This record gives sequence, structure tokens and C-alpha cells, in this order.
Amino acid sequence: MEPIETGETLIDKVYERVVEAIADGALLPGMRIRQGELAARLGVSRQPVSHALHLLHRQGLLRESGRKGFEIAPVDPERVAQIYDVRAALDGLAARRAAARQDAAALAELDAIVAAAAGAAAGASALLRLDLAFHRALYRASGNPVFETMTGPHFPALARAMAAVLETEDYRARAWREHAEILARVRAGDEAGAEAAARDHARNAGETTARRLAELARAA
Repeated sequence: MEPIETGETLIDKVYERVVEAIADGALLPGMRIRQGELAARLGVSRQPVSHALHLLHRQGLLRESGRKGFEIAPVDPERVAQIYDVRAALDGLAARRAAARQDAAALAELDAIVAAAAGAAAGASALLRLDLAFHRALYRASGNPVFETMTGPHFPALARAMAAVLETEDYRARAWREHAEILARVRAGDEAGAEAAARDHARNAGETTARRLAELARAA
């Protein structure tokens, strides 16, 4: 994890660094998080670290360990499946709203994300960030900020699960083909088609992730 630049929103940045480290596998289930060590690595005081860790605990990425301590929680496949089940409905509706709204700036943002993923000689970590950025941009394109408010707290849990499936090149290619299809439907103003494409993408991601997590559990 890289040190945090002065002036950044410290709690948010500590939170983001820890989520990225969990998704990347730098912080594995069962590893103890020591506030002092983490604060020193990030170049910040203990206070923003404490706030960020308590937020991650509430979201299920950390669990209590010892007296006032935390450790990385194991992946909960059932919880991941439940999140994807809800995401399928929400993403479908967001895509429908985006297709109806036709916000030029939002569509340009989605274009840029899809182009970045297509042109990137990127590993799973970079593509994971682009994947999450695509869905957040889709919510913004809908014009309804409640989509991101409702789904945002669950993205860290999904990020760790998604990292497992994004290791496979065939899934990465399929996921971005599906993103491109969602965007094409949105750009065409095809409300029903955009909704179906986004809903199916979330369902496919959930099913693929569930299978991959089960394979990893059997291999452990």
C-alpha cells in the first residue's frame, strides 16, 4: 500500500487502500490488522485508520480479533450471492433509466471506461477498478444517486470476490463484452434491452463468482 498524499480525505483514502489490498490478496483472510503499523505504512495518524477499520468491520470485511483488534474476515459466498441477486435488479433499472435519460457527459464517461479496459494490458487489479468504475458511472448515467448510495457499501465485498474470477482471462473478456453490450443498448435508447443486458450481466457475474469461490474452497 502506497503512502497517502497530504490533503486527501484521510478516512476515505485509508478505507480505499485497505479494500484494494484485500481485493489484491495482499491482505488475506485471518491476517491481523494492527492500527499502528497500518498508520505508519500509510503515513497518517491512527485516528483515520481507526475510523476506516470500524467502517470495514460494519461492512463485513473485517472481524473482531482479540481486545479491540481486527483481522481480515473470510469470504462469505452466500453473502456475495445475495448481493448479486439484488444488484441484478438495481443494475437493470439503472440501465433502463440511463437509456431513457441519454446524458451525454455520462455516456462519454462510460465510453472512456470501456475503451480503457479494451486497450489496457492490465492485470486483474486494474480491471477490477475499471469494472467498479463502469457500474458507478452507469448509476450516475441514470440520474438517480440512490442507486450508488444503495450499492456502494457492498462494493468492497464484491471486489474481493470479483478478484478471484478476474484472474481468468476468458471471464475478463466476457465481462467486458457484456459491459460493451450494456453501453450499446443504453446509447441506442433501448430501455428494455439495456435493462435486460445489465440484469443478465449481474446474474452471470454472480453465478460465475459462486462457482469460482466453491472451486477455491475445495482446493484449499
